[in-house]
Amino acid sequence: MADAKQPGGTEAPDHSLIYGIDDEPPLPQTFALGFQHYLTMFGSTVAIPLLLAPKLGITDKHDLAALIGTMFFVSGITTLLQSTFGNRLPIIQGGTFSILAPTMAICGMTALADAGWQVRMQHVQGAIIAGGLFEAFMGYSGLVGRLLRFIGPVTIAPTIALIGLALFKFGAPVAGTHWGIGGLTIALIILFSQYLKRTHRAFELFPILLAIVIAWGVAALLTATGTFEPGHPAHVSTATLAASPWFRVPYPLQWGMPVFGAAAIVGMISGYLASMIESIGDYYACARLAGAPTPTHHTINRGIGMEGVGSMIAGIFGTGNATTSYSENIGAIGLTRVGSRRVVQAGALIMLVLGAVGKFGALFTTIPQPIVGGMYCAMFGMIASVGLSNLQFVDLNSARNLFVIGFAFFMGLSVPEYFAASPLTFEPKWLADICNTLGSTGMAVGALVATVLDNTIPGTRTERGLDAWETHEHFTDLPAGGEN
Repeated sequence: MADAKQPGGTEAPDHSLIYGIDDEPPLPQTFALGFQHYLTMFGSTVAIPLLLAPKLGITDKHDLAALIGTMFFVSGITTLLQSTFGNRLPIIQGGTFSILAPTMAICGMTALADAGWQVRMQHVQGAIIAGGLFEAFMGYSGLVGRLLRFIGPVTIAPTIALIGLALFKFGAPVAGTHWGIGGLTIALIILFSQYLKRTHRAFELFPILLAIVIAWGVAALLTATGTFEPGHPAHVSTATLAASPWFRVPYPLQWGMPVFGAAAIVGMISGYLASMIESIGDYYACARLAGAPTPTHHTINRGIGMEGVGSMIAGIFGTGNATTSYSENIGAIGLTRVGSRRVVQAGALIMLVLGAVGKFGALFTTIPQPIVGGMYCAMFGMIASVGLSNLQFVDLNSARNLFVIGFAFFMGLSVPEYFAASPLTFEPKWLADICNTLGSTGMAVGALVATVLDNTIPGTRTERGLDAWETHEHFTDLPAGGEN
């Protein structure tokens, strides 16, 4: 039994944890609990390549299978690095929704309109590697702490909310390709995550996974009976699964050499800033639930620095995404009362092994698009509301705050529409590309507007919510890295 500690470093009752951060459960139990961590992060992780594939231009499901396998493989590497050499907390690392908007802006650049998907991926890889270098520098130099002085809930709320709102085009339009299956997916996620979560732990831990499996099974059954014929949006095709190799080990630069463009890099950094702030909140929550002392500035700096290193690795391998902490796995620590670092490391090994199994990645390419769209409806709506939840610290009776928040929201939604219709064309072209990429990324526009106004319009710390926010140990995070 672990001698757990409270956030301040004082001891908590022995019954608070079954296994503490330094405990080593028996090997079979370690891997069983590690597999549970893998299942907990599954839904959020697989959603990212499924969403990115159409924007990158991936049409071959064998390529999509390789991308999914790479995503899990790199998650295993980065989780091992973070839990062993980074902040050394039992924290899962995986893909982040924070950089989806800038990634899509890169894929939509005029210069890449006629490019193949590997070329688009190479530009995305370059931006992710450069962004990871920026994050590593911010962490290991200690500058991340200084940056936080200029960022409060008035800035964070519209920034994170706009991540979800910017993705509305991928919800109902995709689920609506067959509302029977898409609607079933949405209904099951709501049922499991909201109505049944207190009836059984499985519903609280795996609502998305359970919903996908059930809807997937229904679609497969209707495919087998001939109701969903080939070409139907909800048809489950196993051709890719049958043709895929049993083993495919991802390797660096598998899609080609990364391309580093100023416009892509500047746009990507806005996503990294949001990801860093989310992760800091996760470190406090993870330490509290795992019975570890409150993270020091050095612990936070090491954690952010290692996330930057992990993101560079993700860019080199070509996941199309960066890496961040997963707060749904932190929630799993609270539910299971197992905070062992060794358990998370076992989960990372499972990710590595399954990421190298070719048929594992191919299996998920058989998920019909209506199911993917239904998953997006629930997850992206949650992202938007999680962003708004940061306003609990702010004085919403203040006309100042209402103006800053409302203006940031409106501009974050409106400016990208302008740039989509009228992209800038002037010399030097690289500067025009930077402006177009930033202007097309609602999260970046909202963050810039909110940061400038919140730090220049007069207002007290209490009014801006800074005092309440700083004393609150766990800054609210995204559902992927996810929902607590």
